[in-house]
Amino acid sequence: MTHEVVKRIEELAPELAALAETNEQLGKLSDETAALLRQTGVIRLLQPTDFGGYAATPRDFAEAVMAVAAADPAAGWVAGVVGVHPWELAQLDRRLQQEVWGEDPDTWVASPYMPNGVAEPIENDSFVLSGRWPFSSGSDHCQWDFLGALKGDGSGTGAPVMPPEVLHVVLPRSDYTLVDDSWDVVGLSGTGSKDVIVDQAIVPAYRTVTQADISDGTASARSERSEAVYKLSFGVMFPLGITAAVIGICEGALAAHLAIQKDRVAVTGVQIRDDPYVLHAAGEAAAEISASRVQLIEGISRLHDIIESGGTPTIEERSNQRRNQVRCAWRAVSAVDEIFARSGGLAIRKSSPMQRYWRDAHVGLQHMIHVDGVAYHSNALHKLGLETPPGMLVTI
Repeated sequence: MTHEVVKRIEELAPELAALAETNEQLGKLSDETAALLRQTGVIRLLQPTDFGGYAATPRDFAEAVMAVAAADPAAGWVAGVVGVHPWELAQLDRRLQQEVWGEDPDTWVASPYMPNGVAEPIENDSFVLSGRWPFSSGSDHCQWDFLGALKGDGSGTGAPVMPPEVLHVVLPRSDYTLVDDSWDVVGLSGTGSKDVIVDQAIVPAYRTVTQADISDGTASARSERSEAVYKLSFGVMFPLGITAAVIGICEGALAAHLAIQKDRVAVTGVQIRDDPYVLHAAGEAAAEISASRVQLIEGISRLHDIIESGGTPTIEERSNQRRNQVRCAWRAVSAVDEIFARSGGLAIRKSSPMQRYWRDAHVGLQHMIHVDGVAYHSNALHKLGLETPPGMLVTI
């Protein structure tokens, strides 16, 4: 059964698509695109119901992100990244949830999670945070930001505690600065994934959570939320929105390719509809992209069903999902390469959406969650019955 949010996205898809070029030129989502996303409710899909959300299944979230990305890759990317943050926020202190959503349930939270700053413990159960973080997608339209940080050792020197302890720190817009000229890229330009600078911000401890607690389920148990979606691991939920966006981009690329080919005539005078080689590539690409979609959704749904029935996914089951999630993205983008090479000269014109889909899909693969080495290595160790190094467990 199609979720109401997905239905609204499908209805608004032509409007989202019409704004895609504008977003790329702006280097961020336009106000009109952000308003359309709010109208669909896609960012509230994983938000808890007591704060105006849907507490939806991961399947509904993935399908919604794919639908947005097929219309506009940048908007889909923001929906996938910003849209997963309510899932984590739902597991944190209720005081923080009230601060973020109490007055406006449509308040958005950006990120990045890389630990580029140090949170130094100070008196009154607080931290002082400084640092600079790149890649804060959709940040122009967000009023809060999730930032990764190393916990300081308390010496006041900026030295991290050893062994390192990573915190996720949530800051209001007044405590950080966006660097407007920091997002100049070849793809996903419309995401506005700008740098964030923090200078001596005071952060109460209730606005923080250790990465270990959010990864191993401790934060979820502490939140006492009953919905199965909040009991999934960070290592499979955070990548979900990003990979769903990449697959949606590839679906949009396929649609753009087919639109070009329908009436295209090659230089030989042959109509492409009569060219068996181009049609073979299109059919094969469609199958590959569809397989990526099905495998991603089926895998996360299986983990969700295990939890909903009272079970706990094993490390190997989570590792299988991470392995497959990475492969889904690479498979879908490889399929786009095959059809882009057969789309003809018109596809490379800047006026063609095909070239934008192609660039955006490849930039989507650059995200660290699509680096295949660790995911495949870790999964192979599980298959061999060997111990996985602790550093790899955080990824699942």
